[in-house]
Amino acid sequence: MNYYALLLIVLILLAMYFLLGSFLWGAGYQPTPRSVLLRMMAMARIGPKDRVYDLGAGTGALVVRALDEGADSVVGIEIEPIRFWFLRWRQRRHPRGDHLELLREDFFKAELSDATVVLVFLWPGAMRRLDEKFRRELRPGTRVVSYWHPLEGWRALEEDPKKRVYLYEVPTSLRPASPGAASSAGPSGASP
Repeated sequence: MNYYALLLIVLILLAMYFLLGSFLWGAGYQPTPRSVLLRMMAMARIGPKDRVYDLGAGTGALVVRALDEGADSVVGIEIEPIRFWFLRWRQRRHPRGDHLELLREDFFKAELSDATVVLVFLWPGAMRRLDEKFRRELRPGTRVVSYWHPLEGWRALEEDPKKRVYLYEVPTSLRPASPGAASSAGPSGASP
């Protein structure tokens, strides 16, 4: 077997793993289209005081763009090992890579309370599970930008129906008023 045939086989196997085998880690891979990425950044209004989280960071398109937008710090959370390795590689190459924290873990177990912006491109089941986590951990004023799947029960501040991008902001009424107190107000600020 010649070198090129072996290389082609390896590349095909890597592509198959990347697209299909990564479901073993919870989700397959689908890159965010550039036009959507730019729309997400415009809606997020990332500035120099923001701490941005990308849940399921993939190969890093959103985290790198958030750095380029001038975020103070960016946290990319990715559990799949090959994508995480690629994120590390991009971190080392980026001029502001020291402002990027990468976590190889389950984002459902990660602490998000210091986020000012959260970026998500996840499946509906994951979005439903994140609802309670967002209610519990995100501070009022935190912006959540979602691509493709909306947060059920949340009122979007801004929507781009053509690109399927949604902007939410955590309202004051979402969090309990005092420790241990339960809030009956939903994410839109209205009672259920």
